[in-house]
Amino acid sequence: MRLVHFLRDSAVVVALTASLATTASGQVLHDNGPAVIGGLSVLRPGAAIFGVGMQTDVPNAVADDFTVAVAGGWNVTGFSFFGYQTGGVNGAFTFTGLSWSIVAGDVNTGSVVQSGSVVPTNGGLVGYRVSGTDQGSTTRAIFQIDADVPDFVLGMGQYWLQWSMTGTGISGPWQTSTADGVEGNAHQSLDGTDFALRLDDLDGLSMEYPFIIRGTAASTVVPEPSTWSMMIVGGLAMVAFSRRRRRID
Repeated sequence: MRLVHFLRDSAVVVALTASLATTASGQVLHDNGPAVIGGLSVLRPGAAIFGVGMQTDVPNAVADDFTVAVAGGWNVTGFSFFGYQTGGVNGAFTFTGLSWSIVAGDVNTGSVVQSGSVVPTNGGLVGYRVSGTDQGSTTRAIFQIDADVPDFVLGMGQYWLQWSMTGTGISGPWQTSTADGVEGNAHQSLDGTDFALRLDDLDGLSMEYPFIIRGTAASTVVPEPSTWSMMIVGGLAMVAFSRRRRRID
């Protein structure tokens, strides 16, 4: 009976551990800046660009850099991007395809370490891209565009994330800059040409693109739930065998 109770209590441990593993696998490894602030992404004073073209079929693409600074690297499981299609019906998610790649080194000549194409999922309407003089506009509805990818590991280093999208809206897809309007290292490739630093057409300043990388850092990586289950069940079997031997011997 003691072994039965022990196994039953241990099943609770397995379930709890599996839950923790699932939660940890979705942690934010890198957040490149806010897509909206208070539900709005207001055009920077003096700027003119609402969105940057990232249409796969043109082809146009965008890119921004990030750094892995954790010894042992990251286990990446997914991304979240943010964009809009002008004139879309509020609440209608119109993004149908997403292509991405991660490049180590130079954005144009570096090594592609991972890439893929997925059908993105709707992460929800997060706000609107607006001008400072028309903050009630709902013409440019910004969505969170989620992409689950096969797990892969990135070692320490500096990388570029490149991406483009397809959609059914009448215009776009368009990539917004971060809502805080900071200058940065965002790039764009037009008509398949090399990526170049993207400057605003009016104020001539650079920008950053909002995106999120999810997964687990090396220091927090835990075994998959199935692995935990096998480890614990195996351990329980050894304990049971040891107790049986002590009673028999």
